[in-house]
Amino acid sequence: MMDKITIVGAGSVGESTAQLLAMKELAREIALLDIREGVAAGVALDIQESSSLERFDTQLRGDTNAKVMEGSDLVVITAGLPRKPGMSRSDVLDANLAVIRPVVDDVKRLAPDAMIIMVTNPVDVLTYDTWRRTGWDRRRVFGLSGVLDSARMATFVALETGFSAKDVTAMVLGGHGDAMVPLPRFSCIHGIPMDQFLKPEAMSRIIERTKQGGAEILSLKKMGSANVAPAASITAMIDSVVYDRRRILTSVAILDGEYRQQDIAMGAPTVLSRAGVERVLELNLTEA
Repeated sequence: MMDKITIVGAGSVGESTAQLLAMKELAREIALLDIREGVAAGVALDIQESSSLERFDTQLRGDTNAKVMEGSDLVVITAGLPRKPGMSRSDVLDANLAVIRPVVDDVKRLAPDAMIIMVTNPVDVLTYDTWRRTGWDRRRVFGLSGVLDSARMATFVALETGFSAKDVTAMVLGGHGDAMVPLPRFSCIHGIPMDQFLKPEAMSRIIERTKQGGAEILSLKKMGSANVAPAASITAMIDSVVYDRRRILTSVAILDGEYRQQDIAMGAPTVLSRAGVERVLELNLTEA
């Protein structure tokens, strides 16, 4: 396990992520940072009080002072203005840049050897800005995107076909929003191509629902956006890093020539290991 993971933002995504990380004992210590007085400390204590029931020894603490992240091995940034119904992820860009930039400066100062996983939207742009602001190796700065989008696509395929979600593998590239590209050609059910089970019109419905996955939850909940699936996605990424699993997971990565793209952050299949983004995989894409 890691010695210390800090989660910036103790809202619903931050809280759910901290709970999963603690239950899986992926770090000896989890720190939560939030500007709201008492919130991070309350979340940390609430999760800590479940430790004897959930059988974990991870220590949690929360604070409003950025020094709580000192010495972190990994920092997960979830803080920022959430979307409201009818808003796109890009609508919160300016507000969230103002929130994130001071946080990134604190990470550079207090946890100079850490990795950063960006979760705040628009995650593609904020991952890129964070990488430029830190000046770090691109392996150490990456973001949540395709892990969550692919999980949503896999869920919708399982619901449509009636097969176990455990047997469904889905692939989504591109942006985390309208620019995402679900790829049925690189998706399967127990290794069997999806077109063996799904007609084109059904696949089109699934692709569209995948693109609107976050907005659908937002419109239903109204008072908040998705938190459980994002937290599970973040945890899967961290698990691959902590245990050096080298899992292939779609992350927002800084591209350096891959897909003929340079100096841009985009969702792409990555090998996540103890080094962070060990490698960006290039798929043989069709013109479509």
